[in-house]
Amino acid sequence: MKVLVPVKRVIDPYAKVKANAEGTGIDTTGVKFEINPFDEIAVEEAVRQKEKNPAITITVVSVGPEAAEEQLRKALAIGADEAVLIQTDDELDSRAVAHELAAFAQELQPNLILMGKQATDNDANQAGQRLAAKLGWPQATFACAVEFAGDNLTVRRETDEGEETLSLPLPAVVTTDLRLNEPRYIALPGIIKARSKPLTKRPRLTDAKPLVRTVKVEQPAPRQAGVRVNSVAELMTALRDRGAL
Repeated sequence: MKVLVPVKRVIDPYAKVKANAEGTGIDTTGVKFEINPFDEIAVEEAVRQKEKNPAITITVVSVGPEAAEEQLRKALAIGADEAVLIQTDDELDSRAVAHELAAFAQELQPNLILMGKQATDNDANQAGQRLAAKLGWPQATFACAVEFAGDNLTVRRETDEGEETLSLPLPAVVTTDLRLNEPRYIALPGIIKARSKPLTKRPRLTDAKPLVRTVKVEQPAPRQAGVRVNSVAELMTALRDRGAL
């Protein structure tokens, strides 16, 4: 059984960032990059399933610059078997990424694509859904539990009304949520083993063009100082004066 896990290189979510002088993006000088946290959860889940069933093989793939090799090596250290970097410096939106992943999936023929529900840099939450549509595969989003059952997959997912359980035939696409698991601490032996695991670099597989482009990036306006009120009546008056009521 093959499990494919796409991972994205993103700025460390805990880093303090600012717009660059040109207003075209984020100033990345001295900024640390990591695996997108939701994708790391997907890698962890794939490895946990492999620990239950050694017949599973895990391939991690990233669509991005050469520097994304660092994140792929981390995924290998967690426990993935092999990595593929679809190398490009193009700025791609979710649609273009889905085209690239679909082309790679058609070549690899995985039984399951397990990926983060969204990336912390653009929060689009579209790549997984677009990928499933492109492949014509069933999908389950926001998974908080995943179990294999023969040729089917049982996924528990969170909704605004509560939890629901879905049964999907394989192959399928599943996107992961925060409550699925907590990624493990990577021990030194895993880091050493990752150095000898295969990592292949290849060019883009499609010529899909992004339909979304960045127009301008700027710092948010400074927050205004709060106002202290002494009573509910004074609060209501202040809200009315500002047109909030």
